Amino acid sequence: MKIYTKTGDRGETGLRGGKRVPKSDAQVAAYGDADETNAALGAALALIPRRRAFAKMRLDLERVQAQLFEAGAALSSPAGSPESAAFPAGAADWLEAEIDRMTAELPELKHFILPGGCPAGAQLHLARTVCRRAERAVVGLGSFPSVVVYLNRLSDFLFVAARWTNLRLRGGETRWLGK
Repeated sequence: MKIYTKTGDRGETGLRGGKRVPKSDAQVAAYGDADETNAALGAALALIPRRRAFAKMRLDLERVQAQLFEAGAALSSPAGSPESAAFPAGAADWLEAEIDRMTAELPELKHFILPGGCPAGAQLHLARTVCRRAERAVVGLGSFPSVVVYLNRLSDFLFVAARWTNLRLRGGETRWLGK
């Protein structure tokens, strides 16, 4: 099977169900941003060591990637369709539990920090900012409430995951000194 179809050569793409929309459509941008978040996580995973101490983090990020794929499937469906509502409303609950678990292992955050640290931590910070963009795009659609909640919680998870990874890999945190 060929990967190219040429059906998008005129600037349109198909949503689930067959509806054709411009590639500049807000819904296409939203699921594109979710896909970009997924790719940023793939880059982070490539930087996280394959050591026992990072096994849970790697599994968690792979789970998030699968969930982001499901979110993209919902976002690529016509609003109001059963497929658009298929993303589980409770998906954010697991993220909250993981945030709490990692936070318990971190020093208390008493100041703003700048994104960075070790390469894996910096990439997780980048994935967080891409996730925030995806969240803004989905909010702009006015639909998909469970995806909005998930992306909001995911950005928090990625912030804490970046801090946790930087701590474990001795990447450090740079305090924002302000003006």
